[in-house]
Amino acid sequence: MGQLSERSAGAAWERLRRLPVWLGPALLTLAVTGTGLGSAQLWRDELATWSAATRSPGDLVRLAGTIDAATGPYYLLMHVWTTVVGDSTIALRIPAVVAMTVAAGLLAVLGARLVDRRAGLFAGLLFAVLPGTSRYGQEARPYALATMLAVLATVLLVTALRRPSWARWAGYAVAVAALGLIHLIALTVLAAHALVVLIAWWRGPAEAGVATWDQPTAGRDQPTAGRDRPAVERDRRVWRWLVAVLPAALLAGPLLLKARTQQSRQLNWVHLARLDDLTALPGGVAQSSVVGGLLVGVAALGAARLGRRALLPVSAVLLPVLLLFAAGTVVPLWVPRYLVFVVPFACLLAGAALAAVTAPAAVVVVVLAALLGLPDQTALRRTHEWPRSAPVDYAGAARVIADGQRPGDAVVYSPRHSWLFLDLGIDYHLDDPPRDVLVTEDEVRRGDLWAAECPQPAQCLAGTTRVWLVVAGRQAEPLAAVPGAKGDALRTDFTVTQVWQRPGLTVALLTGR
Repeated sequence: MGQLSERSAGAAWERLRRLPVWLGPALLTLAVTGTGLGSAQLWRDELATWSAATRSPGDLVRLAGTIDAATGPYYLLMHVWTTVVGDSTIALRIPAVVAMTVAAGLLAVLGARLVDRRAGLFAGLLFAVLPGTSRYGQEARPYALATMLAVLATVLLVTALRRPSWARWAGYAVAVAALGLIHLIALTVLAAHALVVLIAWWRGPAEAGVATWDQPTAGRDQPTAGRDRPAVERDRRVWRWLVAVLPAALLAGPLLLKARTQQSRQLNWVHLARLDDLTALPGGVAQSSVVGGLLVGVAALGAARLGRRALLPVSAVLLPVLLLFAAGTVVPLWVPRYLVFVVPFACLLAGAALAAVTAPAAVVVVVLAALLGLPDQTALRRTHEWPRSAPVDYAGAARVIADGQRPGDAVVYSPRHSWLFLDLGIDYHLDDPPRDVLVTEDEVRRGDLWAAECPQPAQCLAGTTRVWLVVAGRQAEPLAAVPGAKGDALRTDFTVTQVWQRPGLTVALLTGR
């Protein structure tokens, strides 16, 4: 009976080994990111995506000329998507789910090509259970797409370096160009690609860690192809790479130049980078300090095991981080989520470490990471705001207005020009919102993310008898929280009839004196 059991287990394992290496990580990522996809309501950045995606292409061009030019191609993509499938919370987030699912599968393929099948499998499984994978796989923003394209471009680079042809380099060129259009900062992964290409040209693919490896084991590297290629082939490799990245430079260059002119508006909330920001990065991109620390530790073990084969994944993690940090010490650019695309490469290194132990031990580490990240997984499905202890309940505030709204009612927001996007949050959840009485030019006509308000609020409020006031934060006296001429006009002509407190927001019904 014992022999039969061992044979059955062995046969089952062999059947599993015949499955594509990408299948398990992709399915697990799809299951994890798809769970509770619509539980957390759209947060402020996603509201910006909704506002942009529901505009016409012409209006999107005008928006890019004012703010958020770097995200313009993503908004255009989401415009096409929402035109087809709608703008529900789940519909807006599905592209991110699909992108993270594909990224997990591609990561497994990359691990299998650079190291071995087990490394790819465990790298993909570990990536699937990270809270950060769920966080950005459930967000209507470009980070999941950038992650997928960064891994895809790296897979295609390895393929082109091993078996150079113009068709393979063309595929790489398309992936890199798409990466630049989706997320400019993700193009810093090209620094790692350039390093690998140069070493492959100078010393051969084996020294660059991208040669074909025949069952490598720890401590013994056995490349089957590499530095003995003719010099002319090595020269072609460099020139083909330069030609392949040229379309990305031509497409992303104008976006970068325009984005620089918008930096004071786009990133006015970002501070210059400090050294302690580097120590907080693993927890930021993994969306869990303990899981981020675990990932860094296991990845370090994997890098030590791989030796020169660690060059590509290590540089794909370190070079983008160091480049953004260096830039962030001069100009305010350091935002941890901008570096989410490096996480798969850290998982690849961790997968290499897990491949060196028994399968049960490797599974234990993956399960441990999942369990340690469970509180954060649960929290991010309640809110995408940070800190998660301070959610903003746009839907709750909208329900208050919907339940008490009467014909002729107006609405006023304070503050208007804020990254909270109070007006967008309420409009998204109301089919027929009250008249935004102070607006003189809406955000679409203005080509902006914010509407323009009446310079003389008292005149614009004349004749209005009921006003719904939506104020940021918990305000015991909401009228007192409205500054400037707007607050003066409201306090002069209206009294507070009733106040509702919702997480992150206060709603008050004002009636004329």
